[in-house]
Amino acid sequence: MPAMSQPHHRRRRTVRLLAAAAGLATVGALAAALPSTAAADESGKSVGKGPSRYQDVQLLSFNDLHGNLEPPSGSSGRVTELQADGTTKTIDAGGVEYLATHLREARAGNKYSITAAGGDMVGASPLISGLFHDEPTIEALNGLDLDVTSVGNHEFDEGAKELARLQKGGCHPTAGCYTDEEFEGANFPYLAANVLDEKTGKPILKPYWVWKKKDVKVGFIGVTLEDTPGVVSAEGVKGLKFKDEVETINKYAKELQRQGVRSIVALIHEGGAPASASYNYNCDSPGAGDGISGPIVDIAKNITPQVDALVTGHTHAAYACTINDPAGNPRTVTSAASFGRLYTDTTLTYDRWTGDIARTAVKSANHVVTRTVAKATDMTELISKWNTLAAPIGNRAIGYISADIPNTGTESPMGDLIADAQLAYGKQLDPETDLALMNPGGVRAGLTYAAKGTEGDGVVTYAEGFTVQPFSNTVNLQDFTGAQLIQVLQEQVSGSNLASPKILQPSSGLTYTLDLTKTGAERIIVDTIRLNGAAIDPAATYRVATNSFLAGGGDGITTLGQGTNDLVGTDDLAALEQYLLANSSATSPIVPPAANRITIVK
Repeated sequence: MPAMSQPHHRRRRTVRLLAAAAGLATVGALAAALPSTAAADESGKSVGKGPSRYQDVQLLSFNDLHGNLEPPSGSSGRVTELQADGTTKTIDAGGVEYLATHLREARAGNKYSITAAGGDMVGASPLISGLFHDEPTIEALNGLDLDVTSVGNHEFDEGAKELARLQKGGCHPTAGCYTDEEFEGANFPYLAANVLDEKTGKPILKPYWVWKKKDVKVGFIGVTLEDTPGVVSAEGVKGLKFKDEVETINKYAKELQRQGVRSIVALIHEGGAPASASYNYNCDSPGAGDGISGPIVDIAKNITPQVDALVTGHTHAAYACTINDPAGNPRTVTSAASFGRLYTDTTLTYDRWTGDIARTAVKSANHVVTRTVAKATDMTELISKWNTLAAPIGNRAIGYISADIPNTGTESPMGDLIADAQLAYGKQLDPETDLALMNPGGVRAGLTYAAKGTEGDGVVTYAEGFTVQPFSNTVNLQDFTGAQLIQVLQEQVSGSNLASPKILQPSSGLTYTLDLTKTGAERIIVDTIRLNGAAIDPAATYRVATNSFLAGGGDGITTLGQGTNDLVGTDDLAALEQYLLANSSATSPIVPPAANRITIVK
């Protein structure tokens, strides 16, 4: 799956973060007040002569935008909010027109404000951005006054050279310029401390960056997950080496300290899983970090105490937690879900005497990017410009559906539909094709029945299909033994996927039981695996259709990289389009798959 500054003059204001009963803020607070020696008013000005000892620095952050300039549709454009009575409600959220307004209002009156991001700003993007190699998203981020971001795995979807172009500017090497003006690139730094050039052994982009305003300095170190090669196509990470996140951050924290920078924030494109899907869930209940699991927990516990806060991402989850550092002191760890639906507002209290953050005063909360505020006109104009360029391609109808086809659940209706499309296409290439498997991370969205534009309800446009499958993978055919096929299914839940299973979406005819009460490979109940009702014969040969990412052993399912008799077909979106056109019409739309091919025991 192909699948990364200077302070600006802004109007700002200090925002108090309260655990409001009305519910638009979740507070993960290390303490409720400034140190007792603080002597500043709300603007940070000294009560007496000269600047006060303590200065509140506002850190606004978000992550995993994935080029979602327009409000995401369906569940991708909503967040769940926990109510005071224990019930939940959903809120429509996202869209850069609204994100810009929220960020600008949050900054108003606050002279010490930084905006940072945790990676995956681009990649797996909707048509409006992906069709133009994500230049529109970089333009939008410039307009949002983003100060700095780490790279994420999706920043490598098109390789290091394309990432460098997004940073520095210039027209695309094959597509050329899309407008009369040459693409200027990002006016904020991408940080890639743990991404090294294999030949030089040096980071391909800046490892860190320091924000300065008057006598206040805050350093930022940016890393992506070490396993980026496992979730990006081999071509995208060719010539690159990805180092351990903790070791890298600790190394550069020491370097910043030697330069006199003692306030440090790590931007980490790796994350966790909170115990609740509600963005305002208190993941510090009953204690620090008790309500969050996943890779970020061990990372946070081992990063040097010199780092004062962690902005994370990758898992598309929402949390504002504290996790104890190696010294046993609580430290803020945040993530703002994905697609621009939330932003995090963190208060870092800077101690001018020590140059460090007073950790007892760090407060953090996630806020919903509601669509009830005024749209930012500059973002509306940007979206209009790129939509005009994309419209001739994006508005074309490619199929019809009878209801929403969601991308939710261990087995999703959208994943099943894509697998069915790839099986049908595979049979066209080779009638002996038996089944298809689709990686869940390659299914970026579902299809919604309600019209997004003027196409009409139930109409699937090319733009909507592109949002679902934006990677331009090819559909590949390979031969596997039955024993290898069983091993493929077991690798979904074992090895590197033991802690976080990656359940492949099966085509029609493949069924089995997944027992989540067991551990590792035993979760796959082998004697339940059936293909068109027949048990898998370990000695027989099966023809399997997958996308090129999986065919290279992606997602830790290495056996899929060992197939034989390879045949490479067209790109995956073309296969989906072909299937929809052949199997649906305005009078006979496709019915969403039931997503009942995998029997799940919990």
